[in-house]
Amino acid sequence: MKEIQTVYLGGMNNAAHFLFVSNMAERAEKDAAVAEKCKAQVAALRAAVTAEDENLQISAKSLTTDKIAAADRLRDQLYAGYKKAVAGYASFPVESMADAAKVLQQHVKDYKIDVQAQLDKETGLLVNFIQDLEGKYKPQVDALSLGAFVEKLKAANEEVRELTSQRTDERSAKTAGALKSARTASDEAYRMLVMHVNAHALLEGDADYAAFIDYANTEIDHFKQEVLGGSKKSKSND
Repeated sequence: MKEIQTVYLGGMNNAAHFLFVSNMAERAEKDAAVAEKCKAQVAALRAAVTAEDENLQISAKSLTTDKIAAADRLRDQLYAGYKKAVAGYASFPVESMADAAKVLQQHVKDYKIDVQAQLDKETGLLVNFIQDLEGKYKPQVDALSLGAFVEKLKAANEEVRELTSQRTDERSAKTAGALKSARTASDEAYRMLVMHVNAHALLEGDADYAAFIDYANTEIDHFKQEVLGGSKKSKSND
């Protein structure tokens, strides 16, 4: 008698696990005999797979990330423009303006802000940098009419700050261990489906269930070899 063989789902990585249970749910839904005789189990597996898919996205890119990237590019452009303007005034023929520019140039050198640095590090440095420009270096900023630069740079930096905070809130709102729980639910739903298919095949004969059983065992063999067996991909498969 044909029957679906066992497989250790706990040994699969998250992506492989989702692919496996998703494939099984899809094939079960398309198999007339399984879909009819194991209707409740197929529905339970589909529901579990849907929940796992949602929780798998915990590690996916937040929709806020694109907005952060855009705001980050803008502030980098503004910072580069500010530095260029200050450098241009350093050789200005009006001595008072040249002196103001040299003070601001030194301020830039003191902070050593790297726009390629880690996002939060740049944000924190710019917060202090801008506070200086609004405070003790405001006379120099005003002397060179760079107030608009500072204002726009501050606004862009604050947008990055707010968006990163929003993204953190989105991530922290996710239930701890949600994906693990979703995987466990999928495992149980899959186990119940296998038990019922095997039971029907035993009691009724395996003719109506052979196609699904053969598919399941082929898929299980594949995952055992490629995922659980630790075999390396050939270059042709990469």
